[in-house]
Amino acid sequence: MTVPLGDDLLALLRRPATCYIATTMPDGSPQLTQTWVDTDGKNILINSVESHQKTRNIERDPRVAVAVSDPADPSSYTQIRGRVVHITKHGAVEHIEALAQKYLGRPYPWFGGRDQVRLIYVIEPDRISSPRG
Repeated sequence: MTVPLGDDLLALLRRPATCYIATTMPDGSPQLTQTWVDTDGKNILINSVESHQKTRNIERDPRVAVAVSDPADPSSYTQIRGRVVHITKHGAVEHIEALAQKYLGRPYPWFGGRDQVRLIYVIEPDRISSPRG
């Protein structure tokens, strides 16, 4: 069952917020990656590379957890548990360029080279929580 993102979370996702995505390795151990994050208003969007470990993990087990922290107050964060319901190459290059503008204020520097195949993970939220310390 999809859970709505809510206005505060939508606002956070539209800012250059710090984000971590957790996937599951083949042996069941967790794998955690810092990444940029976005939203389509209903789902969490994460842009990645086809050859990365998290892509292989998601293809095997689409369940993920995402933690997004407020850039103005890193101890304030939201955790989203859900599953990747779609992976697409369509629009992924344009998406990483838009994310680079959001996070860096300039074009994407293509850290791994322009021959990388970019992907967008579409994550449908099942549970959202905002722990307060």
